[in-house]
Amino acid sequence: MRNKKEPVRKSGGNAAPSRKLSAGKARRLYQAAPKKSRISVLIADDHTVVREGLVSLIRRKPDMAVLGEASNGREAVDLWKRHRPDVTLLDLRMPELDGVSAIKEIREHDEHARIIVLTTFDGDEDIYRAIQAGAKGYLLKDVPREALMDSIRRVHAGETCVPVHLAAKLAERVSGETLSSREIDVLKLMAQGKSNKEIGATLFISEGTVKSHVKAIFAKMNVISRTEAVANATRRGLIQL
Repeated sequence: MRNKKEPVRKSGGNAAPSRKLSAGKARRLYQAAPKKSRISVLIADDHTVVREGLVSLIRRKPDMAVLGEASNGREAVDLWKRHRPDVTLLDLRMPELDGVSAIKEIREHDEHARIIVLTTFDGDEDIYRAIQAGAKGYLLKDVPREALMDSIRRVHAGETCVPVHLAAKLAERVSGETLSSREIDVLKLMAQGKSNKEIGATLFISEGTVKSHVKAIFAKMNVISRTEAVANATRRGLIQL
């Protein structure tokens, strides 16, 4: 048994080394540590003022960088293929190639491409077509700036961002009756002011068949006139005037 007065021996070479680093070594470790890369963003919008505003806004964020700008859908696809951005902000209605078609082309190259539609159109069919094509977010252009920045970060992290009121429209579209492709064709010609006879001649179907399609359109859209049907279809994004 050890004498209580016997001094406790200090450990020798096995003692834990001091965790304190010299200033020079700490600096070298910091410089060697991997730096967090910024989120690269491609912006596609045919309106110059909107595009420049987005560029200015994103460039002020320390965790984001603008990788490119496109003024139409075709240019957006070409720039995406060239630069492979982390996130793409895409307008829905653009010349040469619309937003939905651009999304489909991009996703043919990479099904995991992260794309946010930023538009003024909030029709249920617009939202449905964009999400169905593969968009990971759908926002309106009146979205608050920080909400837009947060959406970019969330989509980059793998989330889907659709505001509650737009998600409700999407749910209504998914659960409701849908028009057939032929009924959409009839609607488009109705919007041009064509009569049943003219519609039949254009689509190579009988006038009676056209009347049946018109009746089905009215029932599915819960409208009672051609004018109301066209207005409703335009608002929802079923057709474009």
